[in-house]
Amino acid sequence: MRKAWIVALAAVGASVAFVMLLVVGVYVVAGNLVNGAAGSGKNLAKGSVPAAYQPLVEKWGRMCAAINPALLAAQLYQESGFNPRAQSPAQAQGIAQFIPGTWAAHGIDGDGDGDRDVWDPNDAIPSAASYDCTLAKYVEDVPGDPTKNMLAAYNAGAYAVIKYKGVPPYKETQNYVRIITTLQESFAAPVGRVDPSEQAAGAIHYAQKKLGTLYLWGGNGTPEQGGRFDCSGLTKAAYESVGIKLPRVANDQYNAGPHPSREELLPGDLVFFSDDLTNSRAIRHVGIYVGGGYMIDAPRPGAVIRFDPVDTPDYFGATRVTEDGAKALPSAV
Repeated sequence: MRKAWIVALAAVGASVAFVMLLVVGVYVVAGNLVNGAAGSGKNLAKGSVPAAYQPLVEKWGRMCAAINPALLAAQLYQESGFNPRAQSPAQAQGIAQFIPGTWAAHGIDGDGDGDRDVWDPNDAIPSAASYDCTLAKYVEDVPGDPTKNMLAAYNAGAYAVIKYKGVPPYKETQNYVRIITTLQESFAAPVGRVDPSEQAAGAIHYAQKKLGTLYLWGGNGTPEQGGRFDCSGLTKAAYESVGIKLPRVANDQYNAGPHPSREELLPGDLVFFSDDLTNSRAIRHVGIYVGGGYMIDAPRPGAVIRFDPVDTPDYFGATRVTEDGAKALPSAV
């Protein structure tokens, strides 16, 4: 058995050497790809929203033209990480993080059960969409992008958007608009081809240098840890080596860019695995794709960083990491 594994590993190593040439070639042909192919779209990417909330986000995310399901999902993720019991120091409450005064004015009975409960996603998610659409109505006559104006009104108030005839010159508000409009792309099912990652080759090169390193739970590759990694520590370090800062946890790394299909995987894509294929928050493992159906990953305690096949029953999906997508994540700002 061991001999067979060594032979197989040698074969994979040869194929990965070829893949590294392919990665370089990706950027040569990238200029020939359809420009603007990675649209934000309106449909949610598979599993990007926990299954319990997906129907609500799909339905209420189409309430008005200024929002879409992916945008609504991005707001909920940014506000609470889809945690219905979240509470901030400013007393913002629930999955949509309404403060009591705003909830009193704009909370709705989304499920028709006779009450308005800020802690109930069946009320809070419809209320978030309704509030977005109310703000969009307030600023509908303001020049510029209606969605960006709505988001600016959500952060700074409708009066500021009207006063400045668009997104006001407040750094916090401008960052909020940028974050949500960027983050929505990681919740949307891509429309057409997803552009290649410019940093993929460097990330793979970093991961290749770590082959054979013993796994360490919680490992970030520091000298104190003997240069050892766990799965998300390795992918984080690989992309940090090319200037992209990812969150530490695998299920947050999933939201660092758009999601190519299995057939569209390219070297450098992060590939994810879960026991619940309906919920990205349940992701438990991540590797970096190298081509030929294989990834480099730090699989488990007692194992070393190695090549493993991608096509397993627990394969969840992939993310093509982008610098802007990584910067938009709550744990990266």
